Amino acid sequence: MPDAVSAPPTYDAACRRCPRLADFLDEVRVAHPAYHCAPVPPFGDAAARLVIVGLAPGMHGANATGRPFTGDHAGILLYETLHAYGYASSARSRSADDSLTLADCRITNAVKCLPPGNKPTPEEVRVCNGYLAADLAALAEGAAILALGRIAHDATLAALGERRGAHPFAHAARHSMASGATLFDSYHCSRYNTSTGRLTTQMFRSVFDAIAAYLGRAPGAGRRSPGTTAA
Repeated sequence: MPDAVSAPPTYDAACRRCPRLADFLDEVRVAHPAYHCAPVPPFGDAAARLVIVGLAPGMHGANATGRPFTGDHAGILLYETLHAYGYASSARSRSADDSLTLADCRITNAVKCLPPGNKPTPEEVRVCNGYLAADLAALAEGAAILALGRIAHDATLAALGERRGAHPFAHAARHSMASGATLFDSYHCSRYNTSTGRLTTQMFRSVFDAIAAYLGRAPGAGRRSPGTTAA
């Protein structure tokens, strides 16, 4: 295993390896000087057994706040579910400096910078994949990875050195990885998917039930109603 000095980074706050994304962040920073407008770091427990992989920061969400899935619609269902299953100390993630903490869970993105139109190019996903690979390399055998959407699924497979054709994306699918981890799939918890019914609360929670059972956390154990806080 690489030592701490030679190990590849999981995040670089000054990264400008994707010219289109770097230029776009410069433009957004002018229009919104109070926004984070930089690569968004992973958030959560460094020793987590569950890592959630999203697509990329949203314009007025993670790009503004500096925390994944925080400040926009996509984080509503995610953090409510994480709280209900005992991973999050609160059902709402409001800002990077609020009191919310994650236990046994970490959230990251396939692409760390805001892409124009919320659509990174395949090359941008590839260039950013080294950071995801470094993050997932730290997972213990038997850990779980939850990919939110097909792009996150494909990026996770690339980061783990797995063949895409051997592991097709499908909501609620699960895939055994050579690393010893298991990859779970879900439709992304975007506004479009939740408002159209493509992804319902029950569908999302069913995936978390499967993850809980896999990790030895009894399915449904520790559920709390949305809006409550941990004792």
